[in-house]
Amino acid sequence: MTTPPALLIAGHGTRDDAGAEAFRDFVRELGRRHPELPVAGGFIELSPPPLGEAVAELVERGVRRFAAVPLMLVSAGHAKGDIPAALTREKERHPGISYTYGRPLGPHPALLSVLERRLDEALGAGEGRSPLDRADVTVLLVGRGSTDPDANAEVHKAARLLWEGRGYAGVETAFVSLAAPDVPSGLDRCRKLGARRIVVLPYFLFTGILPDRVRQQAEGWADAHPEVEVRSADVIGPEPELLDLVMERYREAVAGDLRMNCDSCVYRIALPGFEDKVGLPQQPHFHPDDDHHHGHHHHGGHAHAH
Repeated sequence: MTTPPALLIAGHGTRDDAGAEAFRDFVRELGRRHPELPVAGGFIELSPPPLGEAVAELVERGVRRFAAVPLMLVSAGHAKGDIPAALTREKERHPGISYTYGRPLGPHPALLSVLERRLDEALGAGEGRSPLDRADVTVLLVGRGSTDPDANAEVHKAARLLWEGRGYAGVETAFVSLAAPDVPSGLDRCRKLGARRIVVLPYFLFTGILPDRVRQQAEGWADAHPEVEVRSADVIGPEPELLDLVMERYREAVAGDLRMNCDSCVYRIALPGFEDKVGLPQQPHFHPDDDHHHGHHHHGGHAHAH
């Protein structure tokens, strides 16, 4: 019987120890759920272990083939460039290995269901109020934010899909870094649209510095606007739906069923203000914990998985 390819999880990284440990716990849980598969995970930046160390761990376990899944909600620079370029480098470091590259998680219906659950929890927590009473609730979905317009547009897509058919007054969008509108501006917009009850919903997988900042900014705005009720919902977290979705992305990658969105990718299409990015070679993202045993870097060209 042919041994199935191993599973490599690629994370973003965070300076928050609890957030990094949540990722490592998630990888361990995937391994427990799928004892038939070697499973490892690493980060592109900020947190140990680096992605290269995770690849080395798989190689040491005898793995020659693996499928890499980016544990990311949107396809920004890390998923489009840094991870594929890093994997190209690891292939040169470990001759004889081969890999396929999966797509980011995206606004999958399973994750939208988790977001809906987080909203229900924020609305109905112990106050006798039905969490289904949504007609006067405006949601502010807050993404990480990126310099990649395609990635920011994906957060807007998630907001629209979350609004469809669920009965909220509206779902607006904001970002906590690198993109406008920021959280206070997003809340201002909700208020100007007539919102009197707002739930701030972080579009993040795990806890970390940025989700904490979202909550703090929401609380600060609420203190300055007592006429508006503002509640904060929790992050997605290591829910069964997320574990199942990662395996779905793994199976897609193994089967060659890759569907990365390139219709609005700045590396392929000239978008206003981003024309200089078309055809730009992708470099591995430098990880401070990586390469300490290697005195050189290998750089790949544009490394989209198409």
